[in-house]
Amino acid sequence: MDTVIADLRNMADKFFASTKKGETQELRADLNSEYHDRRKEAVKRVIASMTVGKDVSNLFPDVVKNMQTDDLELKKLIYLYLINYAKSQPELVILAVNTFVKDTDDINPLIRALAIRTMGCLRVDKITDYLCDPLRRALKDEDPYVRKTAALAVAKLFDINPQLAIENGFVNNLLDLVSDSNPTVISNAVTALMEINEISPQSQVFVLTYPILTKLLRAMNESSEWGQIAIMECITQYSPESSEEAQDICERILPRLAHANASVVLTSIRILLLFSGYIPDPEVLSKFTTKMAPSLVTLLSEAPELQYVVLRNLEIILQRHPEVLAKEVRVFFCKYNDPIYVKLEKLEIIVKLSSEKNSEQVLLELKEYANEVDVDFVKKAINAISRIALKIPSSAQRCVHVLVELLSNKVDYVIQQVIIVMRDIFRKYPSQFEGVIPILSQHIDVLDSHEARASLIWILGEYADRINDVVQLLQHFLNNFKDESPQVQNQLLTAVVKLFLKKPEESQEMVLKNLKAATEGENPDVRDRGYVYWRLLSTDPQATSRIILTEKPAMDQEGPLIHPDLAIELERHLATLASVYHQPPSEFVVNERKAVDQLSNPAAIQDLTQISPEDILGVVPPKPAQEPEELLIAF
Repeated sequence: MDTVIADLRNMADKFFASTKKGETQELRADLNSEYHDRRKEAVKRVIASMTVGKDVSNLFPDVVKNMQTDDLELKKLIYLYLINYAKSQPELVILAVNTFVKDTDDINPLIRALAIRTMGCLRVDKITDYLCDPLRRALKDEDPYVRKTAALAVAKLFDINPQLAIENGFVNNLLDLVSDSNPTVISNAVTALMEINEISPQSQVFVLTYPILTKLLRAMNESSEWGQIAIMECITQYSPESSEEAQDICERILPRLAHANASVVLTSIRILLLFSGYIPDPEVLSKFTTKMAPSLVTLLSEAPELQYVVLRNLEIILQRHPEVLAKEVRVFFCKYNDPIYVKLEKLEIIVKLSSEKNSEQVLLELKEYANEVDVDFVKKAINAISRIALKIPSSAQRCVHVLVELLSNKVDYVIQQVIIVMRDIFRKYPSQFEGVIPILSQHIDVLDSHEARASLIWILGEYADRINDVVQLLQHFLNNFKDESPQVQNQLLTAVVKLFLKKPEESQEMVLKNLKAATEGENPDVRDRGYVYWRLLSTDPQATSRIILTEKPAMDQEGPLIHPDLAIELERHLATLASVYHQPPSEFVVNERKAVDQLSNPAAIQDLTQISPEDILGVVPPKPAQEPEELLIAF
């Protein structure tokens, strides 16, 4: 018995001895190890856990103990940890202050810059007081890497405590750095000053003048691509005082068009377009336009993602400056291996660049696209053909001929899209392509799209007096009136009333059944329209004819265009997210500081409770509905 108990004890000892300790305890033990390699490996494991979302904040004191090291890689990892957990452990961050201050006097400029950058990123109020003296020294450091890092730290400090940054003269130091001998320092100083201008509670602290702008243009020649973009962003805020100034700036920006970086090229084009408004000489403007085209064409040979960004920017540029790429439509023809999102954007550009000279070539290309297998791309191509017909009247006949040829493919979604776009062509060119209607009517049985059915019904109603079998065609839809969508029901109701006004003898029974079915339906829009038509017909058929059969304005829009005012604003934001979203920055960029200030202001919250619905919606809420009057129907 004793032997068995002894064996069980030995097994238990082995089991518990082999059981692993908790992961946190292991990390803490390794962080306090006497061996440097184990401590470094432990810090890496802590950063890995932090990266995947694990909470390792309870190791804060143990990590901070390892700050005093000459290993730059280890120091970077620890600083990264401090930045991540500084807000949740503000009291413990003070433990690291002495090491930070010591590192700002280190012989190695990389460590000095790292300490300044990390102190600026901590965003803890108790640290800012300790940051001032090291930051003052860093702004005048002999190493440009430290100075350029300190420049950005000033902007971070200003965001946390503007008064402290102004009282210590850091903003003035930034203004001095704009004249620094190192171009990287200049670009960082400009970036910091631009950020300070955005968040400054007072007037702008950095006003760009022509002498300063000249220095920036000089520094841009030796700057990195990031520095060039930063400087050019600053230049876009300048308003030239004369056409000579504008022309000089454009001349010095032109070499940037040959840069390999797409953002540099697009930002250069933004400046050229902005300042071209100050240059009255058409020859000079033509020279700038000619220089833009090769750069834009070159960008289209980049990766698909970059192509998409460039194409979205081009839509903005070409709406107001179509002459930039007027002769380059072939460049935008789709390749077989282009992703669908690139193909769709290229179609938009092709329509914008289409003209009488190249319409034949463009139509042949679009016809090929309409025979592809991707449904969205095919529909977009057919839509592009119709938009060219609307844009170029001389090509309308050829466009309609291409659309009719596509019907012979006997592909359902092609047939339906052709009928949808033909409705717009009929509106643009009334009474010109009536011979196509019988061809469209032959495909009535394959229409399962609500929009396609509504489009064909509109065509039948609009040309009811010229179609021999229009009664039978409309009856095909009326048989399933209750099962149709509200869009089709409304269109069918209008078409039948048009038919009655044009051929009353043949359709009197049909219009009665249709009006009865519409007024007894569940959809309020269809029911209200039915009542309106019934009241009009029962009161004054002649007035009804003048209202419903009145001449409609022709289609004059070539497709979805950006609003002119929005296009002007977006042109000032080329090479930014606004140019990709086609929305002004105010639509998707939230000023978190202002939002927090407003929410923390009791008066603002009280004001919000006093706002009426009409102030929010811009409309006066309707009064309670009255009992409807009894309709006197005497048809």
